[in-house]
Parts: sequence; structure tokens; C-alpha cells
Amino acid sequence: MASLRHRVLPPQLLLKWPKEASFCLWLLHPDPSGRPKMSDLLQSEFLNEPRNEIDERDAAIELREKIDEQDLLLEFLLTLQQKKQEAADTLNEIVSFISSDIEEVTKRHTSVKKSGPRSINITTDEDDSENSVSRKRIRQGICIDGRDEPDRKSDSPGGALSKSSRLMKNFRKLESAYFLTRRRSVAKPRERSSVSNLATERSSVSNLSSREHRQQQQNNGGGWINTFLEGLCKYLSFSKMRVKADLKQGDFLNSSNLVCSLSFDRDGEFFATAGVNKKIKVFEYNSILHKDRDIHYPAVEMASRSKLSSICWNGYIKSQIASSNFEGVVQVWDVTRSQTFLEMKEHERRVWSVDFSVADPTMLASGSDDGSVKLWNINQGISVGTIKTKANVCSVQFPTDSGRTLAFGSADHRIYYYDLRNSKMPLCTLVGHSKTVSYVKFIDSMTLVSASTDNTIKLWDLSMCTSRVLDSPLQSFTGHLNVKNFVGLSVSEGYIATGSETNEVFVYHKAFPMPALSFKFNSTDPFSGDEMDDSAQFISSVCWRGQTSTLVAANSMGNIKLLEMA
Repeated sequence: MASLRHRVLPPQLLLKWPKEASFCLWLLHPDPSGRPKMSDLLQSEFLNEPRNEIDERDAAIELREKIDEQDLLLEFLLTLQQKKQEAADTLNEIVSFISSDIEEVTKRHTSVKKSGPRSINITTDEDDSENSVSRKRIRQGICIDGRDEPDRKSDSPGGALSKSSRLMKNFRKLESAYFLTRRRSVAKPRERSSVSNLATERSSVSNLSSREHRQQQQNNGGGWINTFLEGLCKYLSFSKMRVKADLKQGDFLNSSNLVCSLSFDRDGEFFATAGVNKKIKVFEYNSILHKDRDIHYPAVEMASRSKLSSICWNGYIKSQIASSNFEGVVQVWDVTRSQTFLEMKEHERRVWSVDFSVADPTMLASGSDDGSVKLWNINQGISVGTIKTKANVCSVQFPTDSGRTLAFGSADHRIYYYDLRNSKMPLCTLVGHSKTVSYVKFIDSMTLVSASTDNTIKLWDLSMCTSRVLDSPLQSFTGHLNVKNFVGLSVSEGYIATGSETNEVFVYHKAFPMPALSFKFNSTDPFSGDEMDDSAQFISSVCWRGQTSTLVAANSMGNIKLLEMA
């Protein structure tokens, strides 16, 4: 401080910062009148120069921020333009191949009309009462005898599609099914494994270039049309489900009437029921159709020691029914004698499912909570093979044309497909469900349907399994409710029937993910005979009558109905 008082500054300050040193000496002038005033300080060059530099720096920063903002906006707009251009290109390509499809279908339409006798006059006039049935068939099914014959008004707002509320309500799903069918029709065999059940427009178009599309049409004449048209026709062939008959039993006061399984014989003349009442009841189909009967008595009734979980009629030996029960016992019954023909006790826990091989009627499969699938030869009365898994087995199924392969659904959310000649490792593992797989059914030798308590039914093409794991189903069917119970699954001619925990029966067609039909089970008051809506119940089993439009369904109260698509 003494040095400052004598205006002596440190040498380093004088050398490095001469302007600052001069300013300090000015402030320390020995004569007070020589010291700067406030106005002098504010106008001094020393203070104003830094302020100007700061202002310039702030202005530069502000300018750079504005430029960055403009660059950001420009980048956004350019990206938006690029994406919209890509979407426009995709949309143009979609419109292009849809136009090509329209052209192909128009050619077929014209060809079909020309191929028919000239004496036939195709008309859809509303005042033509003689052709009202034909018109109804054209509007609902858009096909007659398997040939596409669109309504002449179908291109107007009042056409066939717009009049079908089921289709218009699910138009987006129908659109996805169309793109999925188109995508599969041009996919090369090695690309089939990558087909997803969720077919978006963009992914579909990526496999549908104009050149590929034209080449595919030249190769098979638009073969996808037949596939899609068949599904569309079958989806629209029926408009409702009606009750063909109610099965009236005398034990309606029994609280243990839950029906766990239903099965028709090979000719559709008899069907059997089994459940927690420990009884297998066999009813004659035609006798149930007699509505004048107060009570329908079974033609045969056989008692089991334990609750029954599953039954299956032998597809060749008409008198044989296989059953499984909660004690882990597999039995084969002789229906004509009303007694057990064979009893096998190798499972350690409850058996959920049994299935006879259609191709080899001496072969029987069973799946159990003990994590095993057992193969039985009914002539030997013992198991001839065992497949061990790590989880409960809920359903087993042979394909109709072979006794050498088998599929089963498991509590580990997976479906396993085995070649029984090599049972050490599955031929394919199907992954896609998020909960227990309760049922598996074959539509044909390479097409499988699975049901799960994840609220979905999935369709699988086993020919797409090239790496022992298949994680992309062809289709996922949703609409029913199934999160807890076994609700049944049955297939017939591409139609898939299942139950729901809303006490409804749902019918899907394999071509589309939404329900084609549904029917609400109403409970019947045993005393008044009036129908009551009881949503607390659930459908527990369904079974088609062979390859017909009739099915039998039962709910958790033991109510059994014969239903028919109409």
C-alpha cells in the first residue's frame, strides 16, 4: 500500500499491462484536482474499449445463434421433404401395383362373364324377386360356386363392400391382409422366413417392385388373387351363427358340469362330452335335433374315477375314445361295451391333452403337467416314446396325414414341432405367444394354429422354419377374451372356432385377423326356461362336426349347444 501511495507499481504490471498501469496512475494522481471525475471515467478509452469488444462479441454470438436456428429449421424441412417424398414414392408404387391388380381382376371378371352361357342374364336389380337369393349371395359372398362375380354396383358407395359392416369396420385389417397376401405371393423361398404377421404398406412394397410384380403376374397369372378371393368369399359366406339345437340334460342342478372337452366321431353321427363331472357322455347327433324332447339322454355314459380333461375319438376305429384325467391316467374306452379298453398310468401328474393319429390309428399321444409327452401304442398298452420338456404340456396334436410328426403347446409360451423319428431335438420351435399355449391344431400338414391365454390365436407356416426357430406367425387373430381359462379350439376348412371368457363363441377365417362371426351363450333358467345373460361364465370347449358348418360348444355351466353358420 505504501508503494501505491507513492505511485510505485510492480514492474510486472508495467510490463504486461501498460494501459491498466497508466489508468491506475491516473487514479492515483497526487493532486486531487488532477484525478479523473466520474464523467471522465465513463468516457475514458480504457473503459469503453472492453465494452465495445463485449458488445461485438455478444452480437457475434447472437448472429451465430440465429444462423444455427435457421440451419436447424432448414435441416428439419429438408428431412421432412425427404421423408414425404419417400412416402409419396411408396404411395405411388402402391397405387401402381393396386391399379395393376385391378386390371388383372377386371380381365378375370370379363373372362368369367364371357365363359358363361349367353342365356344367363346376370342382374342385381332390386325389384327382381326371382333372383333375390342370388343377389344376396353375390353381395355377401362376392362369389358364386367359387368364381368371382362382383355386384355391378360394387364400385359405388352402396356396393358390396360398403354394405358389409363387418368388412368396413375392419377395413384396415383387411387392407393389411391384402398386403400380406401380396407380399407372400412374390417372396422367394429364402425370403419367406422373414415374413412378419404385421404387413405394413412400406415393407410390402419393398418386395413388390414393378418388375417383380410384372414378372410374378406373368409366371402365375396373379395367383395371389385366388388365395385372397377364397379368404374373402369364405369370410363373407356366412353372416351369423344360429342355434341348431340345445342339448337338454337332466342333471342341470349339478354344480360340477364344466365341460372340458368335446369330440365328434369320424362320421359326425355321435359326439362325446367330458369334464369335471367324471363322466363321458356320448350323444347321437340326429336325436339332439329333435326339439320336441324335454331331456336328451346320452346313448352311452361311462364313468371315470377322476375329473376328465380331454377326450379324442379314434379316426379309424369308431368304437374307441381316448381320455385323460386329473390324476395323470390315460384311458382308451370301448364305447360299444361302455367300459375301459386300456388304462395307462405312466404320467406323474395331471394329463391335459390326448390325441389319436389319423394316419396311424394305433398311435396315441398325451401331454402332462409333468413336462412330458408320451407316445402310446394301443396294441401294446405301454408308451413307446417320451419327449421331456421343462414346462407343463397343455396340448398335443398329430397332423392329419402323418403319424411321424407331432406338435404340442407348452406353459413356457412356446410350441414345439417334432419329427418322432428323432425325438431328442425339436424340428422347429415356434416363438410368439407371451403366455401359456393352451391349444394347438393342424389346419393341414404344414399349417398350424395355436391358442394362448395372451388373448391371441396365431397361424404358423411350418415350411418357413429354416433355422429350428420360427418367430413370425402368418397371422394373429384377436377379438375374443382369453386370459385365464381353457376355452377350446377347433378348425375346419380354414375356419377357426374358439371360446371366450365373455361366454361367447368366436369364429375366424385363416385369411383375416378379425372375427368373422360370434355367438353369445345365454344361460337358460332351469325352471322358467327363459334365457339369461350370464357374462360371468365362459366357453370351455368347441368342436366342429367334421368339415361342415356345424359345431358343438359348451360353457362352464355345462350348457351345450349345436351351432350352425348361416
